[in-house]
Order: sequence, then C-alpha cells, then structure tokens
Amino acid sequence: MSDEATISDLLHENRTFPPPPDVAREANVSGDAFAAADADRLGFWAQAAERLSWETRWERVLDWDPPFAHWFPGGRLNVAYNCVDRHVEVGHGDRVALRWEGEPGDARTLTYLGLRNEVCQAANALLELGVRAGDRVAIYLPMIPEMMVAMLACARIGAPHTVVFGGFSAEALRTRIRDCDAHVVITADGGYRRGAASALKANVDAAVRDCPDVRHVVVVRRTGQEIAWNTELDVWWHDLVDRQSSEHTPDFFESGHPLYILYTSGTTGKPKGILHTTGGYLTYVAWTHWAVFDLKPETDIYWCSADVGWVTGHSYIVYGPLANGATSVMYEGTPDTPHQGRWWELVEKYRVSILYTAPTAIRTAMKWGADIPRRFDLSSLRVLGTVGEPINPEAWMWYREHIGGQRCPIVDTWWQTETGGILITPLPGVHTTKPGSAIRPLPGISAEIYNDDGHLLPRKDAAGYLVLTEPWPGMMRTIWGDDERYRETYWSRFPGVYFAGDGAKWDTDGDIWLLGRVDDVMNVSGHRISTIEVESALVSHPGVAEAAVVGSPDPTTGQAIVAFVIPRGRPETDGQTFARELREHVTREIGPIAKPKQLLVVAELPKTRSGKIMRRLLRDVASNRELGDVTTLTDSSVMDLIKEKLPNAPRED
Repeated sequence: MSDEATISDLLHENRTFPPPPDVAREANVSGDAFAAADADRLGFWAQAAERLSWETRWERVLDWDPPFAHWFPGGRLNVAYNCVDRHVEVGHGDRVALRWEGEPGDARTLTYLGLRNEVCQAANALLELGVRAGDRVAIYLPMIPEMMVAMLACARIGAPHTVVFGGFSAEALRTRIRDCDAHVVITADGGYRRGAASALKANVDAAVRDCPDVRHVVVVRRTGQEIAWNTELDVWWHDLVDRQSSEHTPDFFESGHPLYILYTSGTTGKPKGILHTTGGYLTYVAWTHWAVFDLKPETDIYWCSADVGWVTGHSYIVYGPLANGATSVMYEGTPDTPHQGRWWELVEKYRVSILYTAPTAIRTAMKWGADIPRRFDLSSLRVLGTVGEPINPEAWMWYREHIGGQRCPIVDTWWQTETGGILITPLPGVHTTKPGSAIRPLPGISAEIYNDDGHLLPRKDAAGYLVLTEPWPGMMRTIWGDDERYRETYWSRFPGVYFAGDGAKWDTDGDIWLLGRVDDVMNVSGHRISTIEVESALVSHPGVAEAAVVGSPDPTTGQAIVAFVIPRGRPETDGQTFARELREHVTREIGPIAKPKQLLVVAELPKTRSGKIMRRLLRDVASNRELGDVTTLTDSSVMDLIKEKLPNAPRED
C-alpha cells in the first residue's frame, strides 16, 4: 500500500470472471470506446447526444464555468418526445414500454403508443390546471404507471417535477413542496405494501395545510380506501385526465432547461434539491443505460427494482430505458409479498433478461435461502446489475450463482443522485469482473483517488478519497436556489474537482473498490478502516447473512469496531461462541486490527424503505447517544431491540 494512502486497504479479492464470449462478441460497447473518449472526450459525448432527437442542434458541446456545466448549449429538444413519440413515429408503437404488476397481482401493459396517449392526456390536464413551462409539480405516488405518466407529462410541457418517495412523512413532503414552490401535487389515495393498503393522501393533506401556494391536488384512485376530500383543492385523476385529448404537440426546450429537482438529505438538516437539466442528463442516462446493460431493445426485458422516488428510478426506470425504446417491468410491492419468491416469480413470468437491484435485496434473498429462487426458471436472465451501495464479495458470488446461474456478467455500478447516472462500472462485454469491485470509470469519465492533502494517489494499491476531475453530461446543474451551497458541498474539499463524499481504493490491478462514505471510516489505533471491508469479511462467513459495522469511542484505540450481524439460516443460541468464531474469521480475512470489539446478533437491521442500512443510528446507540430521527425507518422498533440488547452483547476487552 502507498505510504500516502488515506484509508487502509485491507481486504483483497483474487476471484475473477472474464466476460462471457457471446456477450463480448455482440456487446454494444467494446474496449475501443475508451480510446475514442481519451482521444476526444467532448467529441465522444457529442456522438452520444446524436442518439437523441433534437429539434435544434447545439452550438457547442460544453460551456464550463467551474463548477457550473451547461451541456449542449443552444440545442433544443423535448424529453417526453424522445422517450415516447419518436418510437411511435418510426413504427414501434406496438412495442411494450411497460409491464406493470401490482402487489395484489393486478397487472397492466402499456405499449409505446398507449403510453404516448396517456402522457398527452396528462400533459393537457396539467395545462388545464394552469401549469406552464418552468412551474414545479410535486409527485407523491406509489409504484404505479401513473408515476411514469406524470413525470413524462411534466417533461412534455417543461414543468420541472420533484418526485417525493412514497415512504416519506408529511413533514418531508411539506419541506420539499415549499422549497421548490410547487403549486400542484399529484398523489394517490394509497398504495399496496406487504398485503395492506397504505395511506398517501392523508400525508398530502397534512403537508399542504402549511403550503398556501398549492392550488391543486390531483388524486389517483388506487386502493379505493376512504380519504378526506377538499373540494377547493382536490380533483380525481380519472375525472381530470381521462376526458382530455390524446393529442398534444410538445414544446422544445433549450438543453439547459430544468427537468427535475430531487431532494437528498443534507448535513445541515435541510434537504438539498439536486437540479438536473434536460439535454446533458438525457444524453447521459440514455447512453449509460444502453452501454452498461448492453441493452437490445428489440429482445430484452429489463427490470430495475428500485422505487421511482429515488434517482435510480428516475434515470434507469423512466428516462434512460424509455429513451432507448426498452421494454421494462415495474412492480409495486415488496420482495416478500405474498411470498419470498415473488421477485423470482416475476422474472419467470415476464422472462426478464436484465435485472438491476440493490445489494440489500440480494443479502435479504441470501438470508431467506437459495432454495427459494431455485423453484423458478431464471434462465432468461443474461445481465445482472447492482446499485445503491458497495456489494460484499460473498453477496456478489451468491447473486452470480443462484440468480445468474454462473453465466451472467454482473455490473456493479457506482453513482449518486448528484451524478445523474452511472460513472464507474464494468462493461459486460469488456471487463473481467471481481466480486465487490466497480472495476473502472466509464469512457469519458475522469475519476481519481486523492489523499488528505489533495494529492493524486497512484492507480495501484492505494486508498483515499474518490474525486471526479472533469465534467460529464449527467452531472447536476446546481442545488435548487442555492449556488453557494453547491460550491461548498461538492467543490470546496479539493478545489477544482468534484468530491463525491466516498472513499475508494485502487487494487494491485488498477481496479476501483468503493469503501463507502468517508463518514463511515473508522479510526482504530491510527488505522483508518472502511466499514465496508469489515462488513464484507463478516458476510463471507457462511453463518452470516448481513452485517453492519460502526465505530464507537474507545479510550485506548480512539475508536472500537462494533458489529451487528444477522445470522444466515440458523438460530444462534451461543452468542459468545458465535462472536468468537466471527472475530477469528475477520482476523483471517483482514487482520487483527479489524477484529470487532463488540458483536451483537440481531434479527434485523435498521433500514429505510429503500433498503439502506441506517448506520448513523447504529453509531448513536454504539456511542451511547440519543437516537436521531427514526421516522424514515421501515420498522423503528428494530432500534429499540438493539438499544436494549447491545450493553450485554459479547465484548472482547
């Protein structure tokens, strides 16, 4: 390891998997793309932009006034036209755009022609409500087709949307509506989750009481449950939209026109409204979706299991796939409703060929056991992807073996809300993959790793801070209404470059491994150790399904490692023996410096509705602090149990 490295590089992986010959032979993107992008980066992105339909061609590829990027200035296009109309115009109106499955088992199929008609009707409805280009619209819906229709209708008329995840509270919704000054909210009476109807309209009612500028609330009837009704504000979607004309001529907007605002949490407590604009963003998500998943729109059935309320859903459920004319699957409910094989049942039913999901979902499936996916025919799958957080090598191997049948390449993708699209990932027909590694930056992406002092680390056997040194088309334009916060948050740590907030390492082959948020790096006796590496070592033990690791204050070592572990497939009666076994395993995998000082066996970890582990809360309880906000947890009682049990958990002093 380099003497200049900022984070210890402890875990090593020697298993490798070359691209399957048939995938490599027919791949959309070959290794030549890297040389082309290196030779002419802006020309490379201009060629990617040619894949879209532009009413007016751009004047230049990029105006770059650090840290503000304006891609394809002067170019005019319409996002909805690119996602639906142009496919209909070239004769693909009968191609299926969306196969939707509700949690109770109801289903809908939308062709590109059918989707175009519904988007036109919804666009006309918004115009009737007085929405015009530049006005903001808030969308708070479950995973139903109207989510996609509403987003595209906003894009069609140039009204930036802000989608708020359906699991967020009324207060979170209110904050976002007020920050972007949305005058229309689109919601539903409720949605289905774990076999029951959940409420949404009640949260909207509570939120808009403090939003006097909201003029209309459009409500989709999904569950039929009783809801309060405000005749001055509320209107049913079916009453408003269904009577509209299915014809609408789209307007074309300058490439820098705002497309959407998506809020992400901020350290100050005030959410950050990440602004993405039109031309650069659509160019980027369309190209990356086509390249990374090796999409063949004529034959592939693509399923991204994320919620549209997150950026993954924006980029790789809605805008990227539709711009490419893909056929996608959307599922409303949870992986275990009505049974733990629900996802694999849907893969079999729809003959899904590309599956993009989160490591949390994979580890949960591991916990339930390989016999469940074994009951279903998964032979249609040809490419697998992961998103949301670094994936543990053993979860990667389980995914490859039990879901991919040891034949499917896995694209382990790294990106953020702020980046708009995938930045670092193997390409399925190009790269030899390693379990847990994101491998290399995409063509045209300039990623490096810096040390504490902002010095470039060598691309071999070194760990530090992941940065991006050149602009890319999918990047955010700014934080909504706060350019200075944008500069301070993303461009001040290392002047002139974008700091992602994540740690990363180059391995001995020059491949990239993500080490998680730098906030999750522990300082143990002067060694800065990534939580991801210790978690990966724990999950590689056959008795562990999932693990979370945090640091807690320690008078001797500065911080001590505290581990929370979900056992796999067996109830553990002797916690002391199991803890000792796991400590010895971590010592063998990484070294004694990474051995957990305290280890608690748990039935579940604190997770948000999107599946992310809330390590912040685990740090609170491990440090004996008052718990922070638990309102976004799927089950807040999990933290009560952990708080009660941790003082008596096995400890090594």
